[in-house]
Amino acid sequence: MTSETQQLLIVTGMSGAGRSTVANSLEDLGWYVVDNLPPQMLPPLVDLARRARDTLPRIAAVVDVRGGRLFTDLEGALDALRREIGVRILFLEATDAALVRRFEQVRRPHPLQGDGTILDGIVAERERIAPLRALADVVLDTSELNIHELATRVAEQFAPADTPGVRVTLMSFGFKYGLPTDADMVADARFLPNPHWDPALRDQTGLDPAVSEYVLSRPGAREFVAAYSAALAPVLAGYQREDKRHATIAVGCTGGKHRSVAVVEELAAAVRGLPGVVVRVKHRDLGRE
Repeated sequence: MTSETQQLLIVTGMSGAGRSTVANSLEDLGWYVVDNLPPQMLPPLVDLARRARDTLPRIAAVVDVRGGRLFTDLEGALDALRREIGVRILFLEATDAALVRRFEQVRRPHPLQGDGTILDGIVAERERIAPLRALADVVLDTSELNIHELATRVAEQFAPADTPGVRVTLMSFGFKYGLPTDADMVADARFLPNPHWDPALRDQTGLDPAVSEYVLSRPGAREFVAAYSAALAPVLAGYQREDKRHATIAVGCTGGKHRSVAVVEELAAAVRGLPGVVVRVKHRDLGRE
């Protein structure tokens, strides 16, 4: 790994402003995330990443007031690191009212409130971290953001260019073997004639051209694929806005061998053209007797 390809993101800011949500979102985007890292451990972490080469191209370190003498040590560590690799700082903040409300909702004390109130802790923390806020590359106010909106903002800023918005698994299955437990949506291909009853097609599958042509040439088959893929377009776009990054869409027939396999293959070709969507095809029951 070279310094040009290695990235280090420091995630910091106010307690209660969403550091945990940001850390989880960065992990989903392929970052290697270390939470509550003492600033003194930043250089060893970068050195480890350099030794690991391409295994750890993007590192995010979450640092905050739990680190004790955080900001004095952090500023010194950053000065040294900036000479070696690209370092960015993401600073999360929120209004006093929003932070108080969040601490009250989870019924936990602010880390700096001591014997005082939550607001006392917030005021003390703002004063302590003010110098670091001035160094931040990105300042994000989370006061009016829910966790999905915050995750979307993180993806907009820190997702690699080739990161898909949502990974879709299109799965064929047989109803006689049970519904897929992990399916987000289920469609039924049993409205189409069953190739099982054609002796010439019975031993083939929906992956064979003869079966695929038989299934897709039946009345309503291609219309179904076109209509269903069109219906999925706004759903998958909404998933991306809500930071739902994985979806399983299942299509079933009686045994999961003919109709559902052919329909899923055709549907995958249509869905692959949707923006931000990466498609994987799985035929759950293909090969069963």
